[in-house]
Amino acid sequence: MLKAYFQQGITEAGCDEAGRGCLAGPVFAAAVILPDGFYHPLLNDSKKLTEQDRDTLRPIIETEAIAWAVAQVSEAEIDTINILKASFKAMHLAIDNLSIKPELLLIDGNRFSPYMGIAHQCIVGGDGKYASIAAASILAKTHRDEYMLMIDAEFPAYGWKENKGYGTAKHVSKLRKIGMCRHHRKTFKWDKQD
Repeated sequence: MLKAYFQQGITEAGCDEAGRGCLAGPVFAAAVILPDGFYHPLLNDSKKLTEQDRDTLRPIIETEAIAWAVAQVSEAEIDTINILKASFKAMHLAIDNLSIKPELLLIDGNRFSPYMGIAHQCIVGGDGKYASIAAASILAKTHRDEYMLMIDAEFPAYGWKENKGYGTAKHVSKLRKIGMCRHHRKTFKWDKQD
């Protein structure tokens, strides 16, 4: 069962990103502050859920959260500053947009660029341990998937409707045949993928 908090009695925001390993599309991040006692039996790391379960949870999280925000950093900026810095920037932008300032940030992963004025705690596998990080992982993933479906309509050849920009065999095969489009991350080494 997911933990409700890291430190009881303070306002915590869970933070996570989606799309870090993709060949195309922005990286998205979310920050979520859940109310005390929030529980849903489906809530878990977004990677462990079906697309249907994520789509079920998204409106519940967005309705019941005390505060939530989603932000993105573009492919062009990823290519300029690198994906790790872009992931941190997306998290910072999401935190910027929270309607309530948290006292502690729970970050999924082992590294983070400190956010001025708010303490943070990095938690490896945090999206499978803490409810607020799991909620953030679901919002980041569903908002990113929605974006990839939108741009798939413009560039259907790459199969983003199915692969969401990840380096699947079909995606890489199309890259070899027709090359990159403006949504691809130019610094990512897709030609080494099988």
